[in-house]
Amino acid sequence: MTQLDTALQAIDTANTADPNAEDGQPAALLYGQRMTSELDRLFPEAPDSLKIAARGQHIERWSIPRSSYPEGKAGYHAWRRDLAGHHAERVGAIMADAGYSEDDIADAGRILRKEGIKRHADVQALEDVICFVFLKWYFAPFAAKHSDDKVQGIVEKTARKMSEDARQRVLQEFDLPQTLAAAFRP
Repeated sequence: MTQLDTALQAIDTANTADPNAEDGQPAALLYGQRMTSELDRLFPEAPDSLKIAARGQHIERWSIPRSSYPEGKAGYHAWRRDLAGHHAERVGAIMADAGYSEDDIADAGRILRKEGIKRHADVQALEDVICFVFLKWYFAPFAAKHSDDKVQGIVEKTARKMSEDARQRVLQEFDLPQTLAAAFRP
């Protein structure tokens, strides 16, 4: 078994403990598998640090519930920041156990904390993959529960996070209503 296989398997093992289920599987496990699938499709030459970061992007997410933070934007941002730190720490420990170098571990941590988004290719690649996974598997259920204005706002925020290449791919791969598609156009 390769270092990469060992790390991915350890992430999957951790995520099998997710008490939340989706499509009959632990939600974090399924999300990690979807992240890997989209990363492999969009960035087939990704380095191990990005592959591991993608798989571990929600590792043990349930262990830090949103409800343990104050309501509102400040509470939400604090929760997301703390989650990113937790994910980077857990993935780093898994990578160390698999024999990865400190540099590789630091790279994965930087990617998971999204340090350098829009400036660092691997961080941006992770963000693009996150957005594709959202659009492909989570957007329709989200849109069904929220007002058109809220959906439009989320789509616009999603598009702003993406690279120009990723936005172009969205327009090619998804059949979005014109009002939503406009968010992805230059």
